[in-house]
Order: sequence, then structure tokens, then C-alpha cells
Amino acid sequence: MKAYAIAYLRNVRMGADIVEYLERIDETLAPYDGHFLVHGAKPEQIEGEWEGAPIVIEFPDCDHLRDWYESPDYLEILPLRTENSDGVVIFVEGVDRKHKATDVLV
Repeated sequence: MKAYAIAYLRNVRMGADIVEYLERIDETLAPYDGHFLVHGAKPEQIEGEWEGAPIVIEFPDCDHLRDWYESPDYLEILPLRTENSDGVVIFVEGVDRKHKATDVLV
């Protein structure tokens, strides 16, 4: 089942560190077959309050996602982001195309 790293970043302080992070993150994703689904797009706010940037990275499964996040290459650049932005990151497993909303009731 596909797995996703979802970030909600706020107060990104653009500077040399964030630029370096952006220049290096793709090379950390490649060995784990991770790729951006959402990155850099301005969200259209429909309900509630939202201030920040949504980011969604897809991986083949949870093992690939965790291996990427815990990899030496990613851990090396992680502080470039965490020390220059506020945010929340979650990992979540996807559902297949046959999933129905009521499936969570079982």
C-alpha cells in the first residue's frame, strides 16, 4: 500500500539553508522511490484556517518512507528545514481505489 509523508510548514524562513535543503532533498528521495505529489502550490482555502505550505511525498510503502526519513542522507539535511521553519510532519498509509468511506466503520 502506498505511504505518504505529509508536511504542513509555516513560517518558512527563506535563506541559504532552505535553498540547500531544496537543492538536496530530491537526491535523498530517489533511492526510496519517493516523489512529490504536492509541493510549492498555493492552496485554495475552502474551510477553516490555513496558513502555510502543504507538501505530500509518495512512497511505494511504509518501509520505503521510514527508510528514507531515517537515512543518513536525509538526516544530514533535516536540520536545514527544521531550524528554519515551523511545521508538522505525519506519515500515513493510503487506501486502495476500492476504498469506501464506510470501510473505517468495520
